[in-house]
Amino acid sequence: MSEPTRRERRKTLSDKQVAGLPRRRRRYFHPDPELPSHGVRVLPLGPSSFYVIARDAFRKQRWVKIGSTAELTIEDSREQARVVLKRLKAGLDPFEPPPVQPDTVADVVATWVKRHVEAKGLRTGDELQRVLERHVLPHWSTRAFAEIRRSDIARLCDAVEDKHGAWVADSVLAALRSVSSWYATRNDNYTPPFVKNMRRVPASARKRSRTLTDAELRNVWKAAEASDDVYGAFVRVALLCGQRRAKVATMKWSDLAEDGSWTIATTPREKGNAGALKLPAQAMAIIRAQPHVHGSPYVFTGSHNDAIGGFSTRHSALKARAGVEGFSIHDLRRCARSLLSRAGVQPHVAERVLGHVVGGVEGVYDVHRYDAEKATALRKLAALIEKIVNDDGDNVVPLHAPAALP
Repeated sequence: MSEPTRRERRKTLSDKQVAGLPRRRRRYFHPDPELPSHGVRVLPLGPSSFYVIARDAFRKQRWVKIGSTAELTIEDSREQARVVLKRLKAGLDPFEPPPVQPDTVADVVATWVKRHVEAKGLRTGDELQRVLERHVLPHWSTRAFAEIRRSDIARLCDAVEDKHGAWVADSVLAALRSVSSWYATRNDNYTPPFVKNMRRVPASARKRSRTLTDAELRNVWKAAEASDDVYGAFVRVALLCGQRRAKVATMKWSDLAEDGSWTIATTPREKGNAGALKLPAQAMAIIRAQPHVHGSPYVFTGSHNDAIGGFSTRHSALKARAGVEGFSIHDLRRCARSLLSRAGVQPHVAERVLGHVVGGVEGVYDVHRYDAEKATALRKLAALIEKIVNDDGDNVVPLHAPAALP
């Protein structure tokens, strides 16, 4: 009588068996009987891992980790291993690459600042960055930059215009256009969502010729003086020296000499400025009256010991107090230039007072500094402003007399 044949037990590997695989001094690979090329890499310590060991389409052996035995069951690992094996035979990467995360608005702006603004020393970069941080990033920081549509920009500019005015909305538009144009040079599939006529301020209004009449100048001056705040002082000094807003706003105590000379700071790539100016006594009286704020180097100090800011809100309040509408801070500079001509200052001197670049042959060959001439011009300007301010028939109040620097 023959011996009964015994059926060979089916070889398998269960989760319980995986957990019970013996630990050795060195790691080893325990194959999975149910799926060739799949198995467990057992470590001396810690959780083991499921692996696939196979050759890819180029006959190169690949060790592909599926996952930890502490996180996956063997059935889950087998299911993933079958996908990996198919991809390797097809010459693909073992796993489907994760979807590329789109660049957010915050990411693009940060890279634009580093690669464009700072790398090229863009003069308007600080202002563009300020506009983006104040009006754009609080709303769009985590949005995908490439998904910003024309309608999104229109709605954002609508909100900015309603709250801050058309000029600020256009500055937001300009900042976004700058970032968008730069991003388009680095992304094959991106098309900037801008078209013509997106600005809120008409072209005719952008070419400004606004200046102040004598009555308006008088009202603005007295409103600024009566406010007795840093912005009122800033406006009066800006009128008396005719310099750009940023130059007056960032005036530092260290830039001023005892005799009233102001050395205007020059920024990289700046076209030019007035250089050194001997300020008139009326301007120095206002400057000397400003408090020295501890920790701030600026004459006109704003929040956080920084230079004065918040011009839109402050200027709107001043216009309301003065009863004069339709003029900007830059119009004060145009007003000062017109008054210089009215005071009899020669055009070539007046232009140098304002810091305009003198072109042509004169700009190349005339290297005279004009320090004395500019000082005389500013004294004439101050005298004319004083006459206009006090020429209201009665209640004549002279401008402040000069005081000593503390």
